[in-house]
Amino acid sequence: MRLHLVTLVLCGVLTAMAPAVVFGARIVQEQPAPKSTINLNTATIDQLTTLPGVGRKTAELIIEYRTKSGGFKKIEELMNVKGIGEKTFLKLKPLVSATARTDKTGA
Repeated sequence: MRLHLVTLVLCGVLTAMAPAVVFGARIVQEQPAPKSTINLNTATIDQLTTLPGVGRKTAELIIEYRTKSGGFKKIEELMNVKGIGEKTFLKLKPLVSATARTDKTGA
């Protein structure tokens, strides 16, 4: 009888934690999907620094790469920026896009 009561209590606790995922004794909250992505071809330094693992210096390097290369054709080009390796890129991948600029001013 007690075992059933403990099971029911645990099920209630786990259900109340949804959408958290339990890994051993650690609870990891699922990250919500981003509402919109940051366009690597139009983002400002301030916008880029909101990305995980991107500080001011890396944001400046992203803009420098964008300027020298004529813009990002695909997001994988981020790995050409010093300081962004595969591990960082995989964190950024769902958060960024590389849509071509629509203005012709070059600004």
